[in-house]
Amino acid sequence: MDAPDVLVIGSGAAGLSCALRLAQAGVAVTVVSKGPLTSGSTLWAQGGISAVLDAEDSLENHIRDTLVAGAGLCDERAVRFAVERGPDCIRWLIDQGVEFTRDEDDPSGNGLHLTREGGHSHRRVVHAADATGRAVETTLSGLVAAHPGIQVREHTIAVDLIVDRKTRRALGAYLLDSAHGGVEAVAARAVVLATGGANQVYLYSSNPHGASGDGIAMAWRAGCRIANMEFMQFHPTCLYHPQARNFLISEALRGEGAVLRLPNADGSPGDRFMPAFDPRAELAPRDIVARAIDYEMKRLGIKYVLLDISHKPADFIRNHFPSIHARCLELGIDITREPIPVVPSAHFTCGGVVTDLAARTDIDGLYAVGEVACTGLHGANRLASNSLLECLVFAAAAAQDLIATLRGRPLPGPLQPWDESRVRDSDEDVVVSHNWLELRTFMWDYVGIVRTTKRLERARHRVELLKQEIQEYYGNYRISPDLVELRNLVTVADLIVRSALSRRESRGLHYTLDYPDTLAEAAPTILPGRN
Repeated sequence: MDAPDVLVIGSGAAGLSCALRLAQAGVAVTVVSKGPLTSGSTLWAQGGISAVLDAEDSLENHIRDTLVAGAGLCDERAVRFAVERGPDCIRWLIDQGVEFTRDEDDPSGNGLHLTREGGHSHRRVVHAADATGRAVETTLSGLVAAHPGIQVREHTIAVDLIVDRKTRRALGAYLLDSAHGGVEAVAARAVVLATGGANQVYLYSSNPHGASGDGIAMAWRAGCRIANMEFMQFHPTCLYHPQARNFLISEALRGEGAVLRLPNADGSPGDRFMPAFDPRAELAPRDIVARAIDYEMKRLGIKYVLLDISHKPADFIRNHFPSIHARCLELGIDITREPIPVVPSAHFTCGGVVTDLAARTDIDGLYAVGEVACTGLHGANRLASNSLLECLVFAAAAAQDLIATLRGRPLPGPLQPWDESRVRDSDEDVVVSHNWLELRTFMWDYVGIVRTTKRLERARHRVELLKQEIQEYYGNYRISPDLVELRNLVTVADLIVRSALSRRESRGLHYTLDYPDTLAEAAPTILPGRN
């Protein structure tokens, strides 16, 4: 294929919006997707996108709420940068054809229905019923697929970045065709990582299978700094059901009045418990709610708690949460009449590849946008619905910087082809599946919502053993998508554990029994790149 100007790795809201903005400016783009074009985490986002669009709200309110949720570790410049650009990004999505839920009686004149989620002081979450991510992803993917300036490579996984070590410049990436095998070196003037987070490093996750930290691991191997990996966000309310282990129950339910209750011995809904943990009760930030649920589950030896919105009118529930209502009904739960059993699950990676406000990394020509990046917006805990905001704002910033600088970036010459000397088949694929399960299990057990130094040391020991075993396997046999993801997962597991051990305090999403207090001075955890 012809070398693109920009290689975009990832096809969620960050990657697609960046690619579309570039192509609309005449830049030749190739978008790489691990599965179908719509296979990223964005598709599953329920709640919405936070932006100040209500006359009773203000940019300063949104900035303050974000800083409070971030527990003293946000970069205020990044927060202000994102919040100020949020409304324009919503208008851009509307111009692209995204259909958000409307409210023609909206006194602010925007005509959009705004909801409220945990940690927000005002209604500022723009949404498309309870399937906002689907509306955004399907609209953008349709535009990307139809654009003549964008080449789409589906069912393709990036194995590693190609970097000139002398000039520290990104030259392209090695891409593995998942369907047919074979690795191709693809050159580009610049590379954009939009690969999402690393939440599949945990046994229980609300994310799709592909959230394996690929971009974080590749960038670290290329020499980029990685920051704040100890801050892994656990969503408080994932459906507890054997047939739907990663189905998220949106925070918007709590924003519209749902309450958390303990189950009685007979399974019926019992007392509320969140008011005892925080004056904001169910609308406290996610780290507080998740920790409260975890505490009650361990204290009582129960497998789940109950989220109850059945006190609201049935028509209200069906109209506001049609997807959640329908899915629960499929599983025998009528949320208009009974509570929903829920548990916390790994949901969002607040840390990632260090970037500036133009989404530039430590490697020239390498950008990172969305959950793969650490922009400083989230600090120690992400405010609800700031994730898609970050995707859109920093994708636009990356596109703007690329459009301004691409002419000065020559296309790389011939790249070093993939080393085919390793091409040997293995009859021990069970090693990959076994290591995958072992890694995710001990990360859940030892590096979860509540941590101790002893548990973290146990995790570090197991990570070291797995790293050696996986690298030996990776270096000697034909690679597969599962092996590529496993290699990346053990890398991000190592980064998470090392970051957690280095933070001797409890802050935001990192809570350790050995250091329960929060230090007066806040500083990010920054790990240097491998080279």
